[in-house]
Amino acid sequence: MSPAPPTPAQAAVLRRNNVVVQGHDRGRPALVFVNGFGCDQGVWRSVAPHFAAEHRIVLFDHVGIGRSDLSAANAIRYASLQGYADDLLEVCDAAGAQDAVLVGHSVGAIIGVLAAVRWPAAFRHLVLVAPSPCHLNDGSYLGGFEREDLDTLLEALEANYRHWTHQVAPLIVGNPDRPELAWELESGFNRIDPDVARRFARLCFRSDHRADLPLLSTPTTVLQCTEDNMVPEVVGEYMHESIRGSELIHLRATGHCPHMSAPQEVTDVLARLLGERWAATEPAELDTEL
Repeated sequence: MSPAPPTPAQAAVLRRNNVVVQGHDRGRPALVFVNGFGCDQGVWRSVAPHFAAEHRIVLFDHVGIGRSDLSAANAIRYASLQGYADDLLEVCDAAGAQDAVLVGHSVGAIIGVLAAVRWPAAFRHLVLVAPSPCHLNDGSYLGGFEREDLDTLLEALEANYRHWTHQVAPLIVGNPDRPELAWELESGFNRIDPDVARRFARLCFRSDHRADLPLLSTPTTVLQCTEDNMVPEVVGEYMHESIRGSELIHLRATGHCPHMSAPQEVTDVLARLLGERWAATEPAELDTEL
């Protein structure tokens, strides 16, 4: 049976966020991939296809990034990360991805947390890759940056965006022996409208969503990278302790973007998580390739 055609409102969401739906429905949950700052859906190209044989795969771009509708980048709606969380919920509805597994990277993981807090029934599991609820050091909480460091980082972004991307991409991705990774991330940053990037970056680095973590009731797995310049290992521990019933997995992957630098490890971890929870799921009578 083919899925019902989207309503006009859903079709508008699909266009706005450049939603791409792939894969098969075999009675398994849909997988929704949420990008981090400055990245379009292409960053999942070495991970998502491995699951298309048994899962519906939902990929999309945040408004203002990739092939999304640039005219929809409303400064009022996106004055907080909640605007992006609302987009995520609308994307899931428009793509028919109810009760899905969310795989979110960095700020995309926090957007997933906010969406799950607002609508707990939207997701059956969250997989948070290199997440941070707050990048600022605050008392006993060590987010990784002093306030002066963050101010300097954002001032540099405001002054010369392209120079900033060239300087910060290697810091974010790590793996100095693989400069092609930094080049790919920098290229992605430079495809974004600088005004949109500046606004999104301020949200990424200045937001504090620690108080939202205890409100999360969705089963959650946190993937913490090694030698992550953006998210110290203590942040992964903090996430684990703050989200009741969560699981913390330490990756061997170094840097902040393991889906780019170590896609096989991320794929293997995700496959294990899916296999443990839904190996016994009965396949649907009919499957649909989208």
